[in-house]
Amino acid sequence: MAAVRVEIVSDLVCPWCFIGKRRFERAVYDLRHAGLEVDLHVSWRAYQLDPTAPTDTAEPVIDAYAKKFGGHERAAEILAHVTATAAAEGITFDMQRAVRANTLGAHRLLKFVAHHAPDLEGAVNEKVMSAYFTEGLNIGDPAVLTSCARRAGVQHDALGSLFDAPKTTAVSQATPSIDEWSSRVHDDFAWAAERDITAVPTFVINDAFVIPGAQDSTTFARLLRKMIEPS
Repeated sequence: MAAVRVEIVSDLVCPWCFIGKRRFERAVYDLRHAGLEVDLHVSWRAYQLDPTAPTDTAEPVIDAYAKKFGGHERAAEILAHVTATAAAEGITFDMQRAVRANTLGAHRLLKFVAHHAPDLEGAVNEKVMSAYFTEGLNIGDPAVLTSCARRAGVQHDALGSLFDAPKTTAVSQATPSIDEWSSRVHDDFAWAAERDITAVPTFVINDAFVIPGAQDSTTFARLLRKMIEPS
């Protein structure tokens, strides 16, 4: 059984990223339920759809969509469509409550978790997305992000100071500074650019095979089976 590495390029305010995550997870479950052994290693790569989103204020998402797509009527249609699609995957979207947020801090959190508690990376991702899409919370708020990590089971002592201002004193290599987490996020941006990834979600398998978009679970399962089973 060959190991399969899947890197998911995603942004935490992207509805199709949440939908794609759920469909991918269902595909993996179905393969394992069918008896196929899957040695799968999943990690997350940061991407920002809206890097200009403010870090200090929260705006209703529907207003931001209206500006982008030409009015509230069109925005409501788009949000209704993704809400219905999410519901079919067992995800509750409440886009009337959702607030626009800059996701740089959330991506930094995920880098922290990937370093200190990699087995919880997917769970933290889920909690942050649920906070945004379902609970109407501002995921640009460090307190919200810290709560998401705690609820996912992250107990590392440094979590409480993750969003503190950078200190001028030296930081040990074993515990990277806040600047280091930002650096790792920007490394992901460069990684995606080098591979001409311009949309999310994108699933990169073994750094060789690219699956764009929130494919249905059957498609994910078929493609993963091709990668796993010997030819």
